Formats: sequence, C-alpha cells, structure tokens
Amino acid sequence: MVEQQTMMKLGAFWYPTGYHIAAWRHASVEANAGINFQHCAEFARMAESAAFDFIFLADSLAVKGDDWAELSRGAHRYVGQFEPLTLLSALSACTERIGLIASATTTYHHPYNLARQFASLAHLSQGRAGWNLVTSQNPFEAANFGLDSHPEHDRRYQRAEEFVDVVAGLWRSWDSDAFCCDKQSGVFFDVAKMRPLNHQGDFFQVKGPLNVPACPGGAPVIVQAGASEAGRSLAARTSEVIFSAQHELQTARVFYQDVKQRAQQAGRAQLPLVMTGMFPFVGRSQQEAQDKFEQLQALIDDRVGLALLQVQLGGIDLSGHDLDGPLPVIPPSNASQSRRELLVSLAARENYSIRQLYRHVAGARGHWQLIGTPQQIVDEMEEWFSTGASDGFNVMAPWLPGGMSDFINLVVPELRRRGLFRQHYTGRTLRDHLGLSG
Repeated sequence: MVEQQTMMKLGAFWYPTGYHIAAWRHASVEANAGINFQHCAEFARMAESAAFDFIFLADSLAVKGDDWAELSRGAHRYVGQFEPLTLLSALSACTERIGLIASATTTYHHPYNLARQFASLAHLSQGRAGWNLVTSQNPFEAANFGLDSHPEHDRRYQRAEEFVDVVAGLWRSWDSDAFCCDKQSGVFFDVAKMRPLNHQGDFFQVKGPLNVPACPGGAPVIVQAGASEAGRSLAARTSEVIFSAQHELQTARVFYQDVKQRAQQAGRAQLPLVMTGMFPFVGRSQQEAQDKFEQLQALIDDRVGLALLQVQLGGIDLSGHDLDGPLPVIPPSNASQSRRELLVSLAARENYSIRQLYRHVAGARGHWQLIGTPQQIVDEMEEWFSTGASDGFNVMAPWLPGGMSDFINLVVPELRRRGLFRQHYTGRTLRDHLGLSG
C-alpha cells in the first residue's frame, strides 16, 4: 500500500470566467475576465488568503475549433485571454506565498526557451513556480507553427520524454552559489560551478548552460496530467504532481495506485502527488447547491454543448445522430485518449443520450462533479483522500469569483475543522507547500 499524505493539498484552477461552459453568461461574472488583470489578481489573492497550495492556469496555443459562428457563442476555447506565463509573472508581484503553475506544451515549444521562462518565473516569485507539462491535445495548434497536421499521439510523447529531460538538465546548469558577484576579485560567476548540458538527442540539440542562475527554493515543480499509457509512464518517471480527471472512487483508487507503483518501479525516492480535479456547487442546503447548478445549466447553448462534446471525443461529427439517442461507437483519434475513454465509459455507465452527455460535459467536462452542502462535499473529499484515491484536489470553480468564494467560505472551514487542510502557510515556496524536496 502506498503511503498516504497526512493533510490534503488544494489547488485553485483558473479558467477566467469559471470552468462551466456557460459561466461567462452568469450575471455575476466579468465577461472580459480573460484580459481583466484586476479580476485575475483578486482570484489569486483570494486563493492565497485561504492558504491554497497553488493557482493553476491551463492553456492552448490556438483557439479550439474553426467554426467561428459557434465559437463566437462561448468563452471557453482559449479566446480572449492572457498568455499564462506573462500573467503569472505579473501575479508574482501581487502575491507572496501561493504557488504559480502554468501549462506549456512540449509539442510546439523549445526546451531552452521554456526552461528559461519558468526559471525566470521562479526568481520573480522566489521559488513558487510550477510547470504543467502537456503534449497538446488541440490539433488546431499545428497550423500556427507551420505544420499541415498535428503530430501523432505516440510521437508527441516521445518528444515530451526527451523535452523534460533537457529542461530538467538546464535547470541544473548552475550550483546555487555559482554567481558569487565578487566585485573585489572581478569574478561574476565561478566557472567550476557551471554545468553545460551538451545534449544531443532524437529531437533536440542543446548545448547550455541556461543563462539564468539556479532557481530559489529548488527547480520549478513539474506537473503532468496525461492518463493514457504513455502519459502515465511519463508522469511516473518525471512528474512531482499528477492531475487526475476521475469521477468514480474505485477507478480513482486504481489510477492512484498505478501511477505511484510505476514511480516506485522507476526508482523514485519521492513519489508524485496525485490531485483530482473537482467541480463543486456548494450551498448551505442541498436545494441551494442544486439551484446554483441548475442556474448555470440553463445558460448552456445546445450548439456549444454539442460542439464541445465533439472536440472532447476527438473531433467526431455527431450532427447526423439522434441527440436523444445513445452515443454511437467512437473510433480512436489523435486527440486525448484518456478523456475520450472517460466520456465513453461515463455514457455507458449512466446510459446517457448524446444530449445528456454533452450537457454533463458542458459542466464538469469529465471531472468529478459535487453538488451539496459543505459537510456533504467534505465527506466525499475525505473518503477519496483517506482511502487512497487522491492526495488532494484541484478546485475547478464553476463560475468566478462566486464559485471559488463559496468553496473558500463554506468548504475550507469544514476541512480545517476536521484537520484535513492547513490553517495557514508554514513555508514560502511551492515545494514547501507540497512537501517536496528540492
């Protein structure tokens, strides 16, 4: 049995208007949240005031889709929002403790530039940076980088395996005391404490060293979310935090044990944390929570919901099928394999029609959805945490800021009352918060 953490971890997922597909239409939501820095800063400070481990920014290097009439009806396809590393750099100046994690793809970035950017964020934030390693699920990114087609799934992961080794090597370019800046002797850095990488591989040739000193508080934390066979292997070998999209307790336990055991077999002394995405509607009564859920569900545009489901299933066209009939057989695709399998399994288990499935997806998008009182929600979180399904949770507030303030004001006090979450920060770096060595 894999050893369990003594206190759960909490991340605050930042999707500008909230994670629900129709959140931007909610009366209390700033529709221009993606480019409203004050809104972003207030979210970060709110999460920090509750001692969350980190805020987390997803990203894509292209709008997800090419039906512009449909895209114009939503704010959920990476349209109209800040580039995440730029945003986190700005947020580092108006926060003090909370970790700052951003997604960046290994498919279309170069490891030297990415290593330099995250090392810079680590210095700006004094050790609070984290990199969510992704391999680009969005095929529309290819055309923005001079390619006719998106690389195949296995090829993307092969590149990612080498990419992360190069980045980690570049972060080790300098000893922590290499930059002596000795004005008297005239020596700015000690050459003996420099380690050029001299990497030559199948995808990259990178000499190094990185032209940024060693990061304060250790290298940026590496995070990964792939649940396919290739994704699990990569995460088990390299990641320190694994984001898990699970919505059923037993399968979550199986995933948890699998990735921990893979990490043990890879010789890892410190096993990665597993954190589950959760999509909570919280009310002082069950009815109040349900009303909040129904209010957002009523704002779903059916065209947007169907289009989102088609993207999640790998770009398949469902328009010729009866929307109140069952989901047809979904062939494999070059998109996220784990998300496709999760949704196909959900439809079969719940006997969902296509319409029911896309209305479910339009909310939680495959993540664990909870609707209830603080006590009910903490009961569920505690069971997952205490029985080896998760080390913590990435809170994906349905709408912002209200959904997150509900969680902080109602759920966090109950977690603390049960001794499941910290009262306040005891360290200053992201590694301190997560209990990770440097």
